[in-house]
Order: sequence, then C-alpha cells, then structure tokens
Amino acid sequence: MSSERSNDYLEAGGGRPQDEPVSDATAAVRFRIHGTLRFLSHAETMRLWQRACVRAALCLKYTRGFNPHPKMSLPLPRTVGVASDDELLVLRLFCERGLPGRADAAGRQMWETRTRETLNRTVPHGVDVVSVELMRSGVSFRCGAAVYEFPVRTGAPEVVDRVKQAIQKVLTSERLMVERRSPKNPGARHIDVRPFLQAVDWQGDGLKVTCNVTASGTVRVQEMMEVLELETGTLAGPIRRTAVQWHVA
Repeated sequence: MSSERSNDYLEAGGGRPQDEPVSDATAAVRFRIHGTLRFLSHAETMRLWQRACVRAALCLKYTRGFNPHPKMSLPLPRTVGVASDDELLVLRLFCERGLPGRADAAGRQMWETRTRETLNRTVPHGVDVVSVELMRSGVSFRCGAAVYEFPVRTGAPEVVDRVKQAIQKVLTSERLMVERRSPKNPGARHIDVRPFLQAVDWQGDGLKVTCNVTASGTVRVQEMMEVLELETGTLAGPIRRTAVQWHVA
C-alpha cells in the first residue's frame, strides 16, 4: 500500500460536507510480527487482533446473525514460522458519534496516532503497530507482490556455492514444477511456480526473493525453499517477509 494518502480517503456522499464526521470508515493497520509470535497460525493471529481491538475499545463493525463477529481481515496470510516487517490488518469501523471526515486532516491524524498508541499497548510483545491509516469505508486491498529474505549460513562455502547454483538454475528455467497438497484435497497437484518468481538475488548473507501474487495464487514459502534447494539446517535465522506491494481501490 502506498505511503501517500489517497485523495478519496473518505467519501462524503449524499451531499454531506467533506469536513463533517462520517459514521463508516476503514482502518488500515500496518504492523510487524517477530520472535516467538511468528509461530502463530493465521487463525491465532486473527484471535490476537480481535482481543486487542476489544481491549482498545475500537468501534468495529460486526456481522449479523446468531453469532456476530468483528469485520476484520488479514488479506495476505503469513506462513507459520515466518517473521514479517510489513503486515496489513483491515478493520471495518462504524461509530454513531462520528469519525473524522475527509477534510479534517488534524482530526484524522490525531485519531490515527491515538489508535496506533492504544493498539501498541494492547498487543503482546512480538507485535509492533507501525501505522494506522483511516480510509473510506468501501476501500479494498489487493496484493501484487511480496519480498522474502532467507538468511543462509555463509560459514560453509559448499552451502553458499550450492545455493548460488540453484539461483542460476531458477533464473534460467522456463518452468519449475512442484507438488502441492492441500488438507482438503490430499491428492498432489503439479504447479509451475516459475511465473510467480519475479526476482531472486544473492545479498552476501542470504537470498532476497520477490514473488508475484495474482488472482490465481502465488508460490508458497516451502516451495521457494524447494526450488532454491534450501533446507532448515542451511538457514542462519528465521525467514522474513520484508515488504508487500498493495493495490488500493
């Protein structure tokens, strides 16, 4: 998601003055997750944020029905065990008292700062809220690409040579077939992951992999390790997702 604010930050709608408070909005929360919390599953991370938002007294929207739940999402699920410097949490908000309107820049900034500070007090150690941005209610987020870093034990020259050879193999291959299994479908599917690998670079102490995320899917972390001939024993630390490109509409 671009760091620059969108001009359509909040919809005025219905002839309402732009500086008048609005009841519906979206909060885009950027955060880091590291340490032992990187082993949380997607569902466990969602529960962590549900509890944090309740403790922070945020005005979340809820679904209707017998068992309502807050309208929030993590648009790009994180692989268990992978740390991340660039996670996105999307919160749908509703407040009868009103949220800062489009033209109320000072009120908007105050709300974002206060919300970021409050969330940082309610989340456990291992989660750091980097920023909160108040946006229009109907905004949507689509991931275009993600960057991963794989730290490699550079003390073994044979390991480094093998990894560099694997990089060349990946870059010169037209197809990279892997077997993919799903808990819901135990049968293996053969997937060509080469179109998802945008760039693979050796940085001196590890690999930097940029992968495309499309409507048809993306390459998984374990699949990246497979085609790059990486094993757990060759890693010098946790895999890290360092950046995500978001398209906002």
